[in-house]
Amino acid sequence: MSFLELKDLRIHFPTDDGLVKSVDGLSFSLERGKTLGIVGESGSGKSVTSLGILGLHKGGRARISGEIWLDGEELVGASQEHVRKLRGKKMAMIFQDPLSAMHPFYTVGDQIIEAYRIHNDVSKKVARKHAIDMLGRVGIPQPERRVDSYPHEFSGGMRQRAMIAMALSCDPELLIADEPTTALDVTVQAQILDLMRDLQRDFDAALIVITHDLGVVAELSDDILVMYGGKCVEYGTSEDIFERPEHPYTWGLLGSMPRLDREPTERLLPIKGSPPSLINVPSGCAFHPRCAFEERTGGLGSTKVPELLETEGGHLVRCHLSHERRRAIWENEIKPNLEAS
Repeated sequence: MSFLELKDLRIHFPTDDGLVKSVDGLSFSLERGKTLGIVGESGSGKSVTSLGILGLHKGGRARISGEIWLDGEELVGASQEHVRKLRGKKMAMIFQDPLSAMHPFYTVGDQIIEAYRIHNDVSKKVARKHAIDMLGRVGIPQPERRVDSYPHEFSGGMRQRAMIAMALSCDPELLIADEPTTALDVTVQAQILDLMRDLQRDFDAALIVITHDLGVVAELSDDILVMYGGKCVEYGTSEDIFERPEHPYTWGLLGSMPRLDREPTERLLPIKGSPPSLINVPSGCAFHPRCAFEERTGGLGSTKVPELLETEGGHLVRCHLSHERRRAIWENEIKPNLEAS
């Protein structure tokens, strides 16, 4: 069994308007030392998946089924108390907005010290030294002084580094980064990605990077999982997704990604329409109302939910078009357009 394994995970939320199927039958696995990128638009179920792994939906209104295995332990059926003990020590998360994730009334150092002492029986003095070491390790200058600063006294990039220091303070074996570079300028983004890559290598942690930015996962990920409407629509190695993508939604994501490696000649190619409501998911393939190739499915796109099937070498695709037809469309229609844009 892999270090982390999800089997048919479903996370639904009952509301007055209906049942929100945020995650609807998701399965994947991840080994230590490897990075999985989860990509998709807002509302595709990415962040709900990460919070589900951490057990942060437990005790709420969420209806959770399926299995989450972490290093041989099943977490969906585990008690809230047991999962809470695993958070921080066994698994940790870098949240999307460190200013709201960190407490404004306590210094950055106090928050790292608290996280460390919960899982380690050490004095406050030892924990403070550890906090200073961690701040230095993530590249914060003068950590002996900045350990006593409050979150609002840090810049956006510095807060993100402090958040990473807090997440890594107990050497977790699984690290989940939810949009780790959102709202940061491009130079700081590059520094944060380099930092995460270096720290993962040092700690040999399994890393999940959740983002809507394919450029981020291209930098970091060994494998990429593309989510749409609460389901996985494509899964493969980073090379598969960028060189041989097979799902029309993945083609759309690639077409709407800015390229800096050549002179642009045309506008970006956005995906038409909007992401689906997770209360009223379209019948058949959830992507069919936005799919430019729906008419080529012979009506299956709007009537039947496609299965997630392996094409070759662990590359999984959820689409009614045949493998051969998808390859032909990519080579003859999509790829030439992307190279011309």
